Amino acid sequence: MATDDDEYSDFNETRQQRVKIVAWVTIVALILVGGGATVFALLFG
Repeated sequence: MATDDDEYSDFNETRQQRVKIVAWVTIVALILVGGGATVFALLFG
C-alpha cells in the first residue's frame, strides 16, 4: 500500500495547490463582483 501512496504523493500535492488557487480566485471574484454590485447600487439606486 505504501507504493500506491508514493505514486500519488506528487499528484496529491499538485491537486492541493490547484484547489487552493481555484479557491482564492473564487474568493477574489466574489469580492470584486460583490463590490461592483454595491457600487452600482449606490450610484443608480
